[in-house]
Amino acid sequence: MNSFIKTGEPQVFVCGTALALILVMTLTLAGVVLKNGLGYFWPRQLVQFEMKDGSRLLGEVRATERNQLTGAGQIQIKISNRDLYGQDFKWVSESDVASRSVPEEAILLERMEHGNFAGFLKKVEGEGVEYLRTGSAVKDLALAVEAVREKMKEVAAVRKKMISLNYKIEKRRREIQKLKFRDISANSAAISALEAEKEKLESEFNRINEESGRMEGEARRFYGLFADASGTEKEIALADIIRIQTPNSMSAPEKIGAYFERTRELLLDDPRESNTEGGLFPAIFGTIMMVLLMSCFSLPFGVIAAIYLREYAKEGIVTRMVGIAVNNLAGVPSIVYGIFGLGFFVYGIGGSIDRLFFPERLPTPTFGTGGILWSSLTLALLTVPVVIVATEESLASIPRGIREGSLALGATKFQTLIRLLLPMATPGIMTGMILSMARAAGEVAPLMIVGVVKLAPALPFDGNFPFFHMDRKFMHLGFHIFDVGFQSPNVEAAKPMVYITTLLLLAIVAASGSMAIYLRNRMRKKYTTSHF
Repeated sequence: MNSFIKTGEPQVFVCGTALALILVMTLTLAGVVLKNGLGYFWPRQLVQFEMKDGSRLLGEVRATERNQLTGAGQIQIKISNRDLYGQDFKWVSESDVASRSVPEEAILLERMEHGNFAGFLKKVEGEGVEYLRTGSAVKDLALAVEAVREKMKEVAAVRKKMISLNYKIEKRRREIQKLKFRDISANSAAISALEAEKEKLESEFNRINEESGRMEGEARRFYGLFADASGTEKEIALADIIRIQTPNSMSAPEKIGAYFERTRELLLDDPRESNTEGGLFPAIFGTIMMVLLMSCFSLPFGVIAAIYLREYAKEGIVTRMVGIAVNNLAGVPSIVYGIFGLGFFVYGIGGSIDRLFFPERLPTPTFGTGGILWSSLTLALLTVPVVIVATEESLASIPRGIREGSLALGATKFQTLIRLLLPMATPGIMTGMILSMARAAGEVAPLMIVGVVKLAPALPFDGNFPFFHMDRKFMHLGFHIFDVGFQSPNVEAAKPMVYITTLLLLAIVAASGSMAIYLRNRMRKKYTTSHF
């Protein structure tokens, strides 16, 4: 037995078993997320239930359960129509169901508010709707909604002008505020000119606002009359309808088209309904930008620190203490970094910037509040120990003979570092960057303190100078998961969005990690071939 243990076979078996368990758990996690996330957008049948008490229910069958003791089965139905029933889901007992049917005329509406509506179309009303008669009520509705949608696009175009005007008005207000702070009497002429220009912009803003209100009012005169399974009628403005589906009569190509349309909306549109519906573009954009900005801070500083500690710092108690501190920093809870970022970056540096460069805006903070800059710096501080350790290990793995040979040929220490050591250590440095990016993308606790918000009114990057606004707050996929999954008043309805957001976050981490691994392998092959 002792000789068998000394061969190392049991250790190999234990390591293989551990690896297999890790792979099983990873694949199980990915499978659960994929199963619950990818199927969310596929159009499901609308089943009508005739209950034994004479009532009717129409909705999507989402789950079935069976009592292990009594054997009684229950069905979870997404009945939608939240504004009529006050809930999206309902459990019914199989013993209470008299019959089921799948009516082809059943219609599912995706709305701006109150979730989906499942029912039947009665009629479409409004001025000019009568010419839409095509022989199909659903086609009439689709044509009317498309016409109203064109009107709402015009309203959106007008409101874009309002956003631009509002930015100019705010800019003039800040200029006036700055001149008044410096010296009102000396700058009275400039202040008067700016105030006149501001009043002109405000007048134009009010005119466009009235015009957009009139245009929206005209679009909202068109509405559809619908009825649920029990016959309760509901008027819905066509301007509030986002998507129309008849899942019981849709062909497979139509369902595939609807699936990809919902996917496009998820990736490119803004969220709505308290983030439980609509798209995730602001959160995707904020996550990617924050990770890239964090990498720009953590990678250079981490590499420089590792180079100094490994190549230039003399061995001693101070160097050993710094090494121990770096290793310990990697294990500090992330919320501690968030508290530090709030005190040092936001209140300390940000508050100082406000007092030096924006005193006229105080007490309203500009940089003295959470934003994407301070979030990126906080996460850079959190991940820089990973980069330092990975870079140090990579430099330590380079044979000492390469350094000595370079110095013997007359190269300086700096030339040896730049021409030989850093290129050869690049794969290890990329490994540190991969680990830091993966950790930063999933961190939520520090971001909740230093800049992330539930809904950001504007992206950190836009077309207004200086284009990249580092003081703005932003949305993040990790915080979106927390907010929708645990803060939503309708958790059951928000559950699919949690899986979708988790899938997107995993995809971003996997994509960024795969790209970095590809670059690392290319560099490893290049520099290994060129130096050995």
